This record gives sequence, C-alpha cells and structure tokens, in this order.
Amino acid sequence: MPKLLFLISVLILPVTSNMLRGQELYRAVDGAVYFKSDAPLELIEAESKHLKGLIDPVKRTFAFSLSVSTFKGFNSPLQQEHFNENYMESSKYPDATFSGKIIEDVDLSVPGEYTIRAKGKLSVHGVEQERIIKSTVVSKGNVLLVKAVFTVLLAEHNISIPRIVYQKIAEEIQVNVEARFSS
Repeated sequence: MPKLLFLISVLILPVTSNMLRGQELYRAVDGAVYFKSDAPLELIEAESKHLKGLIDPVKRTFAFSLSVSTFKGFNSPLQQEHFNENYMESSKYPDATFSGKIIEDVDLSVPGEYTIRAKGKLSVHGVEQERIIKSTVVSKGNVLLVKAVFTVLLAEHNISIPRIVYQKIAEEIQVNVEARFSS
C-alpha cells in the first residue's frame, strides 16, 4: 500500500502542481514493454501494451508503471499462469515501476534525437534497485518517442527459479520499452 501511495503521488501530484504553474507534462499515450527470456531449453517472449507514464521536461523527472498481469504472448496459457502466480506473484506485487530523473540537461521541447540516461528506482517483484537506463528520445516538440533496451537479473528482484525449470528460464531477462508521449 505505501508503494501504491508513493506511485500515485509521483504520477498525480506533479500533474496538479504543474497545472498551477502552467508547465506541460508529457503523458504516455501509447506504451509497450516486451521481454525475452532466452534460456538453453526455451525461448519465452511476452508483451504488454499497458505502460503508463509521465515525463516532466522542466524538472527532468519521470515515472512509469506497468501492471505485471497485462503481459501476453507466452508459449502457452499455463506458462502465463506460472509467470503470474509462481514467479512474478502478480497478485502480491501487481505493478512494476521505474521513477527518477534524467541525468542529461536536455530541453525535450526542442525537436531532435537525444541519447539520455534515466537514473531511478526500478521496482520489480516488490524489490527496488537503483538503475541507470540508457534511452533514446526523439522529440517532435509536443510528442516524445522513447525507446530503451536493458536487462533485469531475476536474482536482484528475489525472483527464484525452481531447479526443475532452471534450463527453461533465463537468469537475465531482456526488456525493450517503446512509448509515445504527448504534452
């Protein structure tokens, strides 16, 4: 519950305070997260098109949230069930979040392509890890296109793999994020 309140404050309070100051926030209008587990005996891929997010270009802050149970595209319905119930425990840890600050001093309202580093707390499976994630941002003024590719180590987020399926689930998961933001 405290994490939910924190996320609400990160996503909602800046909106109201920026409206009072007349600042524009970029809100995710389309967002997708893809993951791939490439293990010796099995390739598992899934995606969610339910990414939510805000970027404050003046403060250079951001907040992303994704409901873990929205991932689709597994090799079987049973695999999806195991993902949610046994590994991610999505009823106990429903959301994955990433919030923090853009390191580079960039003006995202100026059209162009920027390579930036996003530094913040990545919370997966109820465990927060500080991360710096390199991203590409294409600004078209009032629209931002954001892309990032990074990996997540399951052990860093207390996600354990049973010995019986150890060869079917990678210890390191590749994650691709693509989102379109509008002000």
